[in-house]
Amino acid sequence: MIKIENLKKNFGETCACDIPSFTINDGDILGLVGNNGAGKTTLFRLLLDLLKADDGSVCYILPSSDGEGQETESVNPAESEAWKQHVGAYVDEGFLIDFLTPEEYFAFLGKVSGINQQETDERLKMFERFANGEVFGQKKLIRNLSAGNKMKVGIISALFRQPKTVILDEPFNFLDPTSQLVLKHLLQDYAQQTGATILISSHNLQHTVDISTRIALLEHGQIIRDLPNTEGSASAELQEYFGAE
Repeated sequence: MIKIENLKKNFGETCACDIPSFTINDGDILGLVGNNGAGKTTLFRLLLDLLKADDGSVCYILPSSDGEGQETESVNPAESEAWKQHVGAYVDEGFLIDFLTPEEYFAFLGKVSGINQQETDERLKMFERFANGEVFGQKKLIRNLSAGNKMKVGIISALFRQPKTVILDEPFNFLDPTSQLVLKHLLQDYAQQTGATILISSHNLQHTVDISTRIALLEHGQIIRDLPNTEGSASAELQEYFGAE
């Protein structure tokens, strides 16, 4: 669970985030939608402690570090790093180590996460369909991959450690239609199998509606609508808001 309270971030005169109170529940697949400049990426960066908030707080409600019972603890990412082992994210290419090959990159992620090479190789098999023979075994550095294949490496890296919270900024960008469809199934299956909370932002309304259980509509840094999305029920309201005929 993630709790946001009085979270504010301005860039000069521009309000990038102004959220009085918002809770993201365990198991939500939350789609963030909004036009350019709505504040989606800013919110993600605040959740990941990549930006310092002007005011307010973000708290992850995590299993207690003592591992006993069902106790939980509240962790502010600006004050503790305990949340990092529970969260996987991909926001932009800056998350990648682009002078490595994908194989070297995931070997490194496995090593720093205490995952041996055998287990790393086993986990990567889950993503073979998504990688589609274009990411691994190509003998290419990440920086020399296409934009779509860099996106695939980033998404796989966010899921690799099997985190309980996944944050993906515009994950459908640069992917071909087949890969977009595979990604939708991948995220839905991951949520179903792990009970993870997934946050995605996207300009693609249809993909967002297809996979999200809940949709937050942002405008000028504010969440102006919090829509349940049972069987695509948010679609009509979103189309009306964005002026689709």
